[in-house]
Amino acid sequence: MKNFEIKKEIWIWVMMALPLLYLAHVWPTLPEMVPTHFGMDGQPNDWSHRSSLIFIIAGMLVGIYLMLTFIPAIDPKRKIESMGNKYFLFKLFLMVFITILSFFCIQMSASKNAGVPGMVNMVFVLVGGMFVFLGNYMQSIKPNYFIGIRTPWTLENETVWRKTHQLGGKLYFAAGLLVMILPFVLKKHYQYIYLAVIFSASIIPVVYSFIIFKRQKASSKDIPE
Repeated sequence: MKNFEIKKEIWIWVMMALPLLYLAHVWPTLPEMVPTHFGMDGQPNDWSHRSSLIFIIAGMLVGIYLMLTFIPAIDPKRKIESMGNKYFLFKLFLMVFITILSFFCIQMSASKNAGVPGMVNMVFVLVGGMFVFLGNYMQSIKPNYFIGIRTPWTLENETVWRKTHQLGGKLYFAAGLLVMILPFVLKKHYQYIYLAVIFSASIIPVVYSFIIFKRQKASSKDIPE
């Protein structure tokens, strides 16, 4: 790894350490049993010993970081490597997302009113923000085996990849904005709308990639601009 890459990684390492430092800070105030899983209504539905938070938070941070770090090394065609800073931007954003999510997990477990509406709403805002970022990001990425809408049809044809990600990016961006405002517009049942929105934004591009691939195959020429 080159020196300038290591310098960039150090910032991620520091960021990853913050939730663990915060966990150490609040550790004396944590009860023996803490909520470690929450339902769609934001209420805790599973409890574990507080020591489980160490493995959950550290495992989530380190596991995802290592996966993102070694993906370029196992990419058979080195397409991730050719993305340069675009891939690092993806890695950085995802680690920021996981770091903030870790803080929320700790705070919701430490709170006497676990699952309070304010915290739950902020988790929805966080997830929505991730989709907004992905909506912008995916419109610029090139075909690869690890990031994006990877269907047999997008991986088969670069034009299908581009068209699919143009549509998918717009859908992800719109879905992210909707998810961010749902908790503040609707007081009840917005969780089910959230699932419908995310499912739709995920499945429509997949179906679309199949349709345009079949159209291109039938016409035996590139999809028109």
